[in-house]
Amino acid sequence: MQQLPPAALYAVVGGFAALENVFPPLPADTAVAAGAFLAVGGRATVWGVFLATWLANVSSAAAVYGGARTVGRRFFHGRVGRRLLRREQLARLERLYARYGVWAIFVSRFVPGLRAVVPPFAGVANVGWVRALVPVVLASALWYGAVTLAAATLVRNLSQIQHLIVAVNRGVLIVVGTAVAAGVIWWLIRRHARQVRQ
Repeated sequence: MQQLPPAALYAVVGGFAALENVFPPLPADTAVAAGAFLAVGGRATVWGVFLATWLANVSSAAAVYGGARTVGRRFFHGRVGRRLLRREQLARLERLYARYGVWAIFVSRFVPGLRAVVPPFAGVANVGWVRALVPVVLASALWYGAVTLAAATLVRNLSQIQHLIVAVNRGVLIVVGTAVAAGVIWWLIRRHARQVRQ
């Protein structure tokens, strides 16, 4: 991916973020972090990675929500759909969204896997566009902003982090070495004391 021109990098990262709403196991967060890593010191920008991710993810969530709101209800009223989600379950889902919808949608956007399931069910439950999509827009901005910023910060401070890891490893080695030496000395002293008593 490092050889990609900026537009192609944005397209790949945005594609992963969009597909996450259709295929939840897809690791969109990893692709976003990788895009931010590559953007630092490259021709692409961290802001570009963030915007490509955010806009693609929100657009995809809105499309899935809209499709579920248009077709989903008819599907769940059909013969196959009623086996998957009975009418009383659909009514309960609507009540849950009426009561906790905005917060449930907002919080779910921070949970990989779950974030893909909530918008279509919001559509099936007939949650209004504003109540469904405003929390998606805000939470996705916070989540992908945090992932992008964390990855970019990590890359920018990589040499300092490496020095810190080396220092921590050295400290751990000294502590462990001292503990082992103390343990061996203690064992030798006890062994010598036993021999003297015999």
